[in-house]
Amino acid sequence: MTATGTGPGPGIRLNAPAPGWSIAADVVVVGSGVAGLTAALRCAAAGRRTVVVTKARLDDGSTRWAQGGIAAALGEGDTPEQHLADTLVAGAGLCDEAAVRALVTEGPDAVHRLITTGARFDTAPGSDEIALTREGGHHRRRIAHAGGDATGAEISRALVEAVRAAGLRTIENALVLDLLTDAEGRTSGVTLHVMGEGQHDGVGAVHAPAVVLATGGMGQVFSATTNPAVSTGDGVALALRAGAEVSDLEFVQFHPTVLYLGPDAEGQQPLISEAVRGEGAYLVDADGTRFMVGQHELAELAPRDIVAKAIMRRAHEQGAEHMYLDARHFGAAMWETRFPTILAACRSHGIDPVTDPIPVAPAAHYASGGVRTDLYGRTTVPGLYACGEVACTGVHGANRLASNSLLEGLVFAERIAADIAAEPAAPAPASAPAPEPATLRLLPPETRIAVQRIMTTGAGVLRSAESLARAAEALDRTHREAAEVAQGADGAFGKPPTPGVEAWEATNLLCVARVLVAAAQRREETRGCHWREDHPDRDDVSWRRHFRITLDADRALTIRTTDTADFPATLARQPFLTTPQPTTSPDSEPAP
Repeated sequence: MTATGTGPGPGIRLNAPAPGWSIAADVVVVGSGVAGLTAALRCAAAGRRTVVVTKARLDDGSTRWAQGGIAAALGEGDTPEQHLADTLVAGAGLCDEAAVRALVTEGPDAVHRLITTGARFDTAPGSDEIALTREGGHHRRRIAHAGGDATGAEISRALVEAVRAAGLRTIENALVLDLLTDAEGRTSGVTLHVMGEGQHDGVGAVHAPAVVLATGGMGQVFSATTNPAVSTGDGVALALRAGAEVSDLEFVQFHPTVLYLGPDAEGQQPLISEAVRGEGAYLVDADGTRFMVGQHELAELAPRDIVAKAIMRRAHEQGAEHMYLDARHFGAAMWETRFPTILAACRSHGIDPVTDPIPVAPAAHYASGGVRTDLYGRTTVPGLYACGEVACTGVHGANRLASNSLLEGLVFAERIAADIAAEPAAPAPASAPAPEPATLRLLPPETRIAVQRIMTTGAGVLRSAESLARAAEALDRTHREAAEVAQGADGAFGKPPTPGVEAWEATNLLCVARVLVAAAQRREETRGCHWREDHPDRDDVSWRRHFRITLDADRALTIRTTDTADFPATLARQPFLTTPQPTTSPDSEPAP
């Protein structure tokens, strides 16, 4: 299954037409959230020819939906050390401390540079000082916000305007398909498919010696999520096919307070920001009883995994499907000024939080794991970088601290740009090996719904050996049936799919789902946002370590474990190694 001329690594490619057009650059950035646009701006400022590729419009990624804010030690009396301590506690023993230290020490200056770029944060009444609030897991008020609860939208606005003002080349409505590599296994660009009319149409290629993945998360692998429809795990799937290591996919954070729209609700769900609890809202059951008091010293502001588990436990005890968030005591004026976006979302669904408690339940929100990187965003494939939610830097450990995600994207994007700028500018390759057609059969678009329902039932907030085994078997069956259809046989999914966005997304979703389930099966403990009811305790002796997962040429998974909670070097600056260096004996499992 290795494509001719792709060099070391599995060389697996999606079934797609050969590129019909190409452009050359020094750097191609895939994604247009805070991570992608920051990396692009910094690379361009360093004199690198930079191209931004994004799946929808420039302002249509996950960053735009971020409500609460961006965390940094900006307030009087706060310090990076205190921010570090809160992050390590939330990460449940699996944070890479060096990565966290880089985040919290460089974070304040990075936020101020973001302000210089044009972002406008809310200020305290009668002052020019940035207004700060608290969220779960933070012992101090260190969350900067904008527009009340529209922080992501404001950051996105500022960065998009800066990119346009700088004249960066952008390709919108483009799904990136696969990484291109040279004969030595180094990155040489990407293939992509541009949807609709534009400067380019159909499948093409951007040739560049450096590729920055900033594709966001994979929340659409579950039925209900806060993620936009574009979050289909494309970056993780691409990296796996290219031979990169991924880690910590089992640690999917379920945001505890998502607007409950009924048991059959699917797709993107409205988020009720943690900042609402930071300003004093209470979690209550149907009787109005506050159930977080006594569960944790921070009560409603406990880390997200603790709050999500508490909601699920109380719901199970009472035979209910949701709990309530009570902020009626805020009054109309506070709701209208501090949380206008959430107020409008609730009212659009017939709920007025000024007069009624808000029904809430956990939903898939953030992937703490992803493509494994070092402190400069370098992956295990030379020339391939990753930052933002698609990356696993080691910052989040087993459970992301609230509002650290925007900061991580900002800080590590700057680090990536600095690393690229430090290297001599390399000419883009004149040509790159074209992927072999039909090297990986595509799955029908209908597979997407099947995968989402399997994952929600078997690998959601609460997991067990039994539920995960059912999920693994169902995913395997889905893959077999889809493969039969792809070969022209009659099956559950109808006629064989043709290459296209929906089939590519479905194929990517099934890939990341199977890796997530394999990792969740292997981790026989409860830690952070990974909750095993059959292994309810945290086991530091056996499991205070990470999985390093790669996809082999025969599409089997190789799973290795680290010796400690710290990640080993990615080796991306050294000659590409055809044989990974395990820290324990590897095990192989079936994979997509």
